[in-house]
Amino acid sequence: MASKGATRRKRASRPDDSPLTEPRYLSARGGESLARLAETGLAECRNRLGELVSTGGPRTIPNLLVPYDRLMLALQEVLSQTRFLFDVHPDPDVRKVADHWYQEAQRFATELSLNRPLYDAFAALDASGEDDETRYALEKILRDFRLSGVDRDEATRARVQALRDEITAIGQDFDRIIREDVRSITVHSPRELDGLPEDFVEGHTPSSDGRITLTTNYPDSIPVFRYARHADVRRRLQLEYLNRGHPANLDVLARLLAKRHELASVLGYDTYAEYIVQDKMVRSSKAVADFLAKVTAASAARAQEDVARLLERKQHDVPGAAALDAWDPNYYSEVVRAEKFAFDAKLLRPYFAFTKVRDGLFALTGELFGVRYERVSGVPVWHASVEVYDVYDGSKRLGRFYLDLHPRKDKYTHAAAEGLVTGIRGAQLPQAALMCNFPNPADGPALMDYREVETFFHEFGHLLHSIFQGHGRWVKNTGEGLEGDFIEAPSQMLEEWVRDPEALGRFAFHYETGEPVPADFVAKLKRADAVSRALDVQRQLVYATLSLEYYRRDPTGRDTTRTLEDVFGRFPLVPLFPDTHFQCNFGHLNGYSAIYYTYMWSLVIAKDLFSKFREGGSILDPVVARRYRETILARGSVKPAAQLVEDFLGRPLSFDAFEAWLQESA
Repeated sequence: MASKGATRRKRASRPDDSPLTEPRYLSARGGESLARLAETGLAECRNRLGELVSTGGPRTIPNLLVPYDRLMLALQEVLSQTRFLFDVHPDPDVRKVADHWYQEAQRFATELSLNRPLYDAFAALDASGEDDETRYALEKILRDFRLSGVDRDEATRARVQALRDEITAIGQDFDRIIREDVRSITVHSPRELDGLPEDFVEGHTPSSDGRITLTTNYPDSIPVFRYARHADVRRRLQLEYLNRGHPANLDVLARLLAKRHELASVLGYDTYAEYIVQDKMVRSSKAVADFLAKVTAASAARAQEDVARLLERKQHDVPGAAALDAWDPNYYSEVVRAEKFAFDAKLLRPYFAFTKVRDGLFALTGELFGVRYERVSGVPVWHASVEVYDVYDGSKRLGRFYLDLHPRKDKYTHAAAEGLVTGIRGAQLPQAALMCNFPNPADGPALMDYREVETFFHEFGHLLHSIFQGHGRWVKNTGEGLEGDFIEAPSQMLEEWVRDPEALGRFAFHYETGEPVPADFVAKLKRADAVSRALDVQRQLVYATLSLEYYRRDPTGRDTTRTLEDVFGRFPLVPLFPDTHFQCNFGHLNGYSAIYYTYMWSLVIAKDLFSKFREGGSILDPVVARRYRETILARGSVKPAAQLVEDFLGRPLSFDAFEAWLQESA
């Protein structure tokens, strides 16, 4: 077995013929520079399109699919890099220019999808003699052309173009308002921070008037929601957190829903929810609703037990309390973990110093997947804190990634991965980036909450997927062609390594003493992790149902706050915070629209995929990890996602692993 692995690694170490291209829009030195670069890039795309549709003679793979593929590579770079700069660049002028050119690139993408001569050329192409991967890429290209409305009359295509342009602009406004609306509360003394970790309190020194500021950014909000003993501190910060984007985004969301509904209607669909799932694994909005109902039923009884346990504990603090408030579940879950299972997540923080977590993540994934990461200097970046790394398998460079991991003013406030350069074998290597908001080591020890470490692993899972899949033949068989409800599965599966004692022992070391996290403490983590699990699933069901409800019917006259209240009413175990407007800061309502169910759907897949690692006895088994890399990650979308899963598992996808995880006792 060892010699087989060695042979495989040797084969993979041959020099790659794909160049590492410069992500040219990221290197812009200002707004004017970015505008020139983006204008030139889009002009090149238009020229490529002109040449493509004017080609005479019979259509072939070399004179149609190959140049179309190169056009898509160029267009995706404009789209992804301008959108990324809009989210992360510190210069407001650059963000404004990036927003403009992202919308211009989206406008061209819509024009391209509605280009009837190009569609006719693909429809007439004889691919009967081509390999399976090429035929599948062509099948998806034709499907997406039809979903865009290219085969409709000229007036319909014109209306689709206008609607898509409006939707892009409205969505950008929605995201910008959330990103810029960072709120805060003040407390009057360190005593009001009772229960919070020592490093957190030390990092929040009072100002000259004795007040301490707490913001809605993750490094403040996550610890406060989980550990602050003063219920009013939790309440006040959560009130601000859930009202970000309000009231401005009420109107923006209403317009976004209306325009998307109109687009679906123009294209012949009853609702946008029905339209958007046509290229997903589920294929229908009814299948989404059925899936959510199945998870609801599977989690209901256990969630009731979770709530009863948390409420019982709250009654020790608040005698006579009849219900949990919205600011209670995270806090009392941690209290129960500490008191019932001798697991206090705060005690993990000293073992999760940001730099050690990052280096440990590199070491762990490097060992699992047979790669290494080399820091690169001298590369133009948009902020001094950004780090750049190249990924190698032996002597073969696989791609490059950028890490922008700490909060700053006007930066994207959550956590996400972004593909920057689509990798295609022989053309260019893949490049991607993470934008997150973890504690900054420049400000102190930068100790991370356990859930932040999970988030880091999750987003790094997306990043690795981008790098590994970026060596195929066609753009449509990379992540661009992957079903959207499979996308979260590899990232959610990588979270499993944060919960495993053997894996944690590889990177969780005390930031002062260097001692590894105690084995008995980590063992308690696995049991404590099951506390409130079903209630957490019910909360995710609220989000998924809300996402679906906003898009599954005509939004005319709809009060989005009333819909929010109605959906929470269907899940009475998940408390609603009165007079808040979560829909105004639920960014997925733009990017994911109706398909937030993706997270739960992908989690079912992730649990089943992970069962293969459990079978071997050690989740650090590089043989299983290598097969996973080659069968799932590196394959991109050369096959339907369900087939990729079956190839790895040796059987069809099953709900059993998810249900067993859901019912694990704490």
